[in-house]
Amino acid sequence: MAEPFTRSDIEEHISTISATMMRVITDPAGFYQSMPRAGGYAQPLVFAAAMGLVGGLIQAVLGILGIGFTGTVFVALASIVVAPLMVAVFGFIGAAILFFIWKLLGSGQPFEVAYRCGAFASAINPVTTVLGIVPFIGPILGVVWMTGLMVLASVHVHQVKPKAALIVFGILGGLLVLSSIGSQFAARKMEKQLDQIQSEMGRIDDMKPEEAGKAIGEFLKGMQEGMEKK
Repeated sequence: MAEPFTRSDIEEHISTISATMMRVITDPAGFYQSMPRAGGYAQPLVFAAAMGLVGGLIQAVLGILGIGFTGTVFVALASIVVAPLMVAVFGFIGAAILFFIWKLLGSGQPFEVAYRCGAFASAINPVTTVLGIVPFIGPILGVVWMTGLMVLASVHVHQVKPKAALIVFGILGGLLVLSSIGSQFAARKMEKQLDQIQSEMGRIDDMKPEEAGKAIGEFLKGMQEGMEKK
């Protein structure tokens, strides 16, 4: 039967995770040069989940303060639970994509190494969560940062030529930047439409039934015309 974690064990794990996070952020090239290529999935999985938890906590605090993220307090607090789970699940999916890319680039490393490269790159998640409150620029910086980490992992772990790694991940990063910009435009447009709906609902409450029916009809007609112009 396994012995329960003591307080010193927990403090040691937190210290190790913190040190790893700072190393990835401040010396990513050195980290990937010395990153263990084996040892199982437990360590990188726990690390990635911890980074997701910290990111979720930051997002919850920002959401409660009304900074950058919209939604109810419940949604903000739910991110504390959802974020680590998302990181844990999608970490393996992301690793599978990275593994395929590195195989195409000539890497002979197994899937575990691809997973480790991606999992430890999540060290930037708490920082990019904060950057995300800056419209457009914040998410773009996050994508560029992650792209840089994957280029370094390609060179120092998978022995891919720097030029090839920069071209491949640069293209992927560019596509992600375009996707991020498009999604942010869509989100802002949707937010304006929701504000308009709330404003119209407020006006309808003060109208007579006949006036309310006419106003709803005009509003829906305007929404339909707006959709047809897309």
